[in-house]
Amino acid sequence: MLGFRGRFSTKSRRYSTLGALRDTRAEWRRAQAATDERPADTTYVLAHWVFAGTGLSDTETWLAASLEPAPGTEGEPTP
Repeated sequence: MLGFRGRFSTKSRRYSTLGALRDTRAEWRRAQAATDERPADTTYVLAHWVFAGTGLSDTETWLAASLEPAPGTEGEPTP
């Protein structure tokens, strides 16, 4: 990167041009935290992951085996 070592946003906070953006964002977050109201068009996303297991079920295993072509017939035209 022609002698540039690091990312543009890793500059020190004292010399950063991103300070104004950071301050504005922090002020906006504080204002949002102060008001407990949520807009009516808010979409709530609930993410809960549960481990369902590994591999195929018995039915899926049977289906995969039944769809598998017979040995030696793969690539041959069907009548």
